Amino acid sequence: METSRAAAAQADAIKMFSYGVFTKLEGAVTAGMIHLGDRLGLYTFLAQNSNVTSKEIADGCGLHERWVREWAYNQAAAHLLTSHTSADGEVLFGLSDEAVAVLATPEHPAYGMGMFHRLPQTMRSLDDMPTAFRTGLGLDYDSHGPEGAVGIERSFEPWNQAFLLPVVVPAVEGLHERLSEGASVVDIGCGAGGAAMLLAQTFPKSNFVGYDISQFALERARERQSERSLSNISFVDPRTSPIVQDGSVDFVMTFDCIHDMTHPQQMMQTIRRALRDDGVWLLVDIKALDGLDQNMAKNPMASLMYGISILSCMSSAMSSSDGAGLGTLGLSAARAQEMAESAGFTRFRQLDIDHSVNAFYEVRP
Repeated sequence: METSRAAAAQADAIKMFSYGVFTKLEGAVTAGMIHLGDRLGLYTFLAQNSNVTSKEIADGCGLHERWVREWAYNQAAAHLLTSHTSADGEVLFGLSDEAVAVLATPEHPAYGMGMFHRLPQTMRSLDDMPTAFRTGLGLDYDSHGPEGAVGIERSFEPWNQAFLLPVVVPAVEGLHERLSEGASVVDIGCGAGGAAMLLAQTFPKSNFVGYDISQFALERARERQSERSLSNISFVDPRTSPIVQDGSVDFVMTFDCIHDMTHPQQMMQTIRRALRDDGVWLLVDIKALDGLDQNMAKNPMASLMYGISILSCMSSAMSSSDGAGLGTLGLSAARAQEMAESAGFTRFRQLDIDHSVNAFYEVRP
């Protein structure tokens, strides 16, 4: 009897573990369907049209109904679309207000399509991972191609556009006044340049330089700069136009990039040499805690972040043979402060800014 109970318990445990494994696969496959919904304009159509059939969606988007129907069934089963069957047997689909914000409103700070935009490029990195695991050498962000740069742009700019000026700038002591009067500003890891250009438009007396080693990101930033006719900003590769080291910069900002760098400690030293003695560095990086146990206990997205780290962040941070490899959750507040103090900074303050992913620090010499 005891043996049969133990065997039954083990069988149930195996079933539950198997179920847990395949929920991960469901998430991966549905993520691919989210990518298609964004890419094909399906969410945009649904944001503007409620209680519609798969044929109406397909006609509105210029697509084949049978494929759209199966996609809509996936999305409804995943509780991303609303669905109900009408009296005449037609299944009608729609988006809730919150789904419209996250899936179909690029201006909304909760907009979440950036990571899904570059999902194929991110997952394609799996082909390179066996070599990386064997050699220790990862890949930089340009390995994800131009869509990788666009995906990062779409990931972070909605929140920045909504909150950088009204929330972040006032939180840094004296920053608004200094930018208004005219400051020298450096944006390291500028990506497609959205944050720097927003500040350059708002504070025309200040001069901005954006640095990035991604050629795809720099190309996108320069294209956008030209469209906006901004003359007080430039975008350069620090390998050909090094970051100034003469203590002349008033303000340095780094958004979500220090943990991606092969040599983050050296970069912090570079930032210190660039800054005036009364300058300030705005360090924005992923909210991370000290060690696996804390991250697992307090971050419901820890498994996602550790996985993305392998495919993107840590891969970039290990793209040279001596890379530090901090990874997505590798720069906790304590570690960031320790590294900043080692680089010559003496003041480190976490700002009271609410962000779902990032922590904000004011760092001063």
